[in-house]
Amino acid sequence: MYVCSCFGITEQQVREHAETGACTPRQIAGACKAGTDCGSCVRKIQALLGRGACPRREALDPVVLTTAATTAAAAASVPEPTAAEAA
Repeated sequence: MYVCSCFGITEQQVREHAETGACTPRQIAGACKAGTDCGSCVRKIQALLGRGACPRREALDPVVLTTAATTAAAAASVPEPTAAEAA
């Protein structure tokens, strides 16, 4: 079925673009122009993306994020050795 009649874009084409990483209506528009002319298909594209056309990203564990941020901050606070210390 056609999603965008202005450019002849089908549901399958939107799904294919979503599978390759276009996960927002703007990204779909960039991939195939759907939604860039009259705009009447934008809600259809949003509905397709909301129905699993785009794989959902798994939420990251907050503990892992906190540990990574703490490690990065600690690494950034270590001073570089001076020329005399390096020699």
